[in-house]
Amino acid sequence: FAIAYRDKYPVVPMHTLIIPKRHCTDVFELDVHELKAMHDLSMKIKEQYTGKDASIKGFNIGYNSGEVAGQTIFHCHMHLIKRRIGDVSNPIRGVRNIITGKGGY
Repeated sequence: FAIAYRDKYPVVPMHTLIIPKRHCTDVFELDVHELKAMHDLSMKIKEQYTGKDASIKGFNIGYNSGEVAGQTIFHCHMHLIKRRIGDVSNPIRGVRNIITGKGGY
């Protein structure tokens, strides 16, 4: 139900996209089998990455849904982005930093 590719424009090396085989525009069109397949594949890839590189200490996992949310490829895909200590100056609040000024509270 799902496959994985390296992102063509990675934000970090090995930035991976996990994609349902069936065409659907965004995550809200996935059925339960596709969601599970994408989750299971992300877990497998995560284990491969962390098993080979102990400096990986976290991940950002996400979907963009809709043009106003930054989606530019209108086939559903999950981003799996490896994170290391010090790779950004202040990782606090992670995805909340997508909207400027909303990362702190």
